Amino acid sequence: MTAESPEARRDSVRRAYATDEKLEVRRRTHEQYTVPRIDFAQWVLDCIAWRGDERVLDLGAGTGSYFAPVRARIPAGQLVAGDLSLGMIRRQQADIASRGALLVNLDAQALPFPAASFDVVLANHVLYHLPDPEVALSEIQRVLKPEGQLLAATNSTHNMPELGTLCRRALLLLTDFSSDAGVLAGAPDNFSLENGQRILSRHFYAVARYDLPSTLVFPEPEPVLAYLESMRDLQEPSLPEGIAWDDFMGVMREQVTRLIAHTGKMIVHKLSGALVATQEGGFIAEYVHLLRAGNPV
Repeated sequence: MTAESPEARRDSVRRAYATDEKLEVRRRTHEQYTVPRIDFAQWVLDCIAWRGDERVLDLGAGTGSYFAPVRARIPAGQLVAGDLSLGMIRRQQADIASRGALLVNLDAQALPFPAASFDVVLANHVLYHLPDPEVALSEIQRVLKPEGQLLAATNSTHNMPELGTLCRRALLLLTDFSSDAGVLAGAPDNFSLENGQRILSRHFYAVARYDLPSTLVFPEPEPVLAYLESMRDLQEPSLPEGIAWDDFMGVMREQVTRLIAHTGKMIVHKLSGALVATQEGGFIAEYVHLLRAGNPV
């Protein structure tokens, strides 16, 4: 596989999220084909308890899928939505302004906010895109109040194994590539459900993990192929040298079409979830209170 430098990775992410078009393809795919049906944003936000007056920072706000459910939970609070992509921000500007929120063009690795200025930071499906999640987590920990909480949705490394298998088979058909790595398999190694707890524990006192298994059920090839194509900017740099994306997709189309013709549908197992981290709030607040009071726990 071709190894990307941090600078090249950042450029890939910028291209992938220059506008919300490709991200919207993936959002619609999950919304339409996931079984059982679930509102993922609502599920993620329900992983923590809300008072209603929190000041919330939504990092990597993207298409704004968390705007409405967050605002519903903080009628007396404030939402600050930030994204590195100017294209994303411009598309969401009118919507978020109508909700009485603030939109900021920012870099998660250098947040333009004073210390202890937020009750909740959302970092949903964003940390694994960063060249160095540790830097961003130091910044998140800095801007959170001591009792504040980080809520970070991410994928498992075992997410969508069926797509990973087809990707590896396609590469084998195109080259003598034999590594265990594969395009679109699982989640990037730098922040997943599996290693996210360990990474977060270097910055926060307590971390909790919540898993949400589900499946994608595709009755025809085109939605699968559209999903794969929407990932091109992120995945093409990982192809082995000499393998063209169009050739890779040609083999993927052939495999997916044959599979669905044979079985009537394609089932892809998903495993995503949320990690909650805090210094002394949320699920750990009572425990911390007892410790400070000198009571046995």
